[in-house]
Amino acid sequence: MENFLSIFAPALLLCLLLRLIVLPIKWFWKLLLNSLCGFLCLWLLNTIGGFTGLYFPVNAVTVIIAGFLGLPGIGILALAQVLL
Repeated sequence: MENFLSIFAPALLLCLLLRLIVLPIKWFWKLLLNSLCGFLCLWLLNTIGGFTGLYFPVNAVTVIIAGFLGLPGIGILALAQVLL
């Protein structure tokens, strides 16, 4: 029994440590991918902005909002643009 615990406890701690390290990396890549999609959406809207009259500044905040919230985020940006 003592031999089992001497192997099981470090293995369990190693698994927990790896999980704590991998989870933020997954979040980072997901945020990066969503931000890239948000950038592409803002770029596309700015290229056809002459027809709509809306221009969205492409900076880190607007890209993250558009990427994280998706279409509702772009709607919020458009509403803020019109109201402000």
